[in-house]
Amino acid sequence: MAEYEHILVKRDDATVTITMNRAARRNSLSEAHLAELLAAFEETAATDATGVVLAGAGPVFSAGHDFGDVASRDLAGVRRLLTLCTRLMRTMESVPQVVIARVHGLATAAGCQLVASCDLAVAAASAGFALPGGKGGWFCHTPAVPVARAIGRKRLMELALTGDVIDAATALEWGLVNRVVPDEDLDAAVADLLARATRGSRASKALGKQTLYAQLDRPEADAYAIAVEVMAGASQTPAAREGMASFLEKRKPEWPE
Repeated sequence: MAEYEHILVKRDDATVTITMNRAARRNSLSEAHLAELLAAFEETAATDATGVVLAGAGPVFSAGHDFGDVASRDLAGVRRLLTLCTRLMRTMESVPQVVIARVHGLATAAGCQLVASCDLAVAAASAGFALPGGKGGWFCHTPAVPVARAIGRKRLMELALTGDVIDAATALEWGLVNRVVPDEDLDAAVADLLARATRGSRASKALGKQTLYAQLDRPEADAYAIAVEVMAGASQTPAAREGMASFLEKRKPEWPE
């Protein structure tokens, strides 16, 4: 893995952990920080890793965009920054690995966007989530895009318009995270969920993830059209053939990839 200034990247067996490492800036997302996160996800996508943990060093997960970076930019500069951020979020969805957020402390604005853009999320009981632009001067337009798709319209409106922090239990109830655990159990819970989400054929899982994102926001008829074609084609892959053969032969599968 490459060396970075603003993040730490570590591989342990089949799992890559990407840790935002700007604790002094509350892991706020400058252009350089976003670029490194994007590079790390793109680098990881090309490996045989099966899972990615996105974490934050220091007291919070991420405070969102770095206003020190934003304030000096003109319109074109801010547009370039937000385009880079969007590219990161879409890349997290498109990589073949299962991406899980390990959330502690606050995840606000674009930090909350990161959580919503991960495939899965586990939060410490002490975590909090907010789109604070609603009570400030710069509304959280782009962070609201994946958050809306995770929690629905009315809850998104409350989160975005009030700007208030919701606690981890509320985030779980609203569907922003998958699990809430005691702070001391966070790492174990992340590892457990990721292990269960990555078992089986890596190639099959990667295609499954890609297809889920492709059909999620489509009308039902379009979603079925996509799913039927992908599932029919996937039935002919080595992974599917091995999965069916091992089931019929009552043996443990030997995945070809």
